[in-house]
Amino acid sequence: MKIAPPCVVSLSWTLKDTLGDMLDASDEPVEFLVGGHDLLASIEQALIGRGPGERMELHLEPKDAFGDFDDLLIYLEPRSAFPAELEVGMAFEGLPPGCTPGAPRDRLYFVSEIYPERVVLDANHPLAGMALRLTLRVHDVREATLDEVGRGSTGTGFFQVHLRD
Repeated sequence: MKIAPPCVVSLSWTLKDTLGDMLDASDEPVEFLVGGHDLLASIEQALIGRGPGERMELHLEPKDAFGDFDDLLIYLEPRSAFPAELEVGMAFEGLPPGCTPGAPRDRLYFVSEIYPERVVLDANHPLAGMALRLTLRVHDVREATLDEVGRGSTGTGFFQVHLRD
């Protein structure tokens, strides 16, 4: 079976930055829905018409991956709005009460810096602004179930950071 929406594809991958530094890898195949919201559009387009056993190398510019880094998605918030146990790298679904009221609610905010009176939060995807090298291997292709098509997902997203409905 060739890849065409809606179907489920099993992929393994290596993800590197343009300097060749490893960012992520999966030797074990993971299932993604083609024709839903599991895959980045650029990855999905590259997979169409491919079949099991095929490998491909993709170079993704930020616009085709996780977008450009947006300085407007950096927030300086009061330290008192956060739990006592706070570490760089922690993520919050939306900002807690007492923070910037107009900040998007449907974002994950990552703690990037902690000061005695303030916390710096970043709502950009961790890979925003980066060009990426992605090596994919197609292991299997199958028909999507009605449930998967209805949800628009197999339950897995490809390096996507988003809130669940």
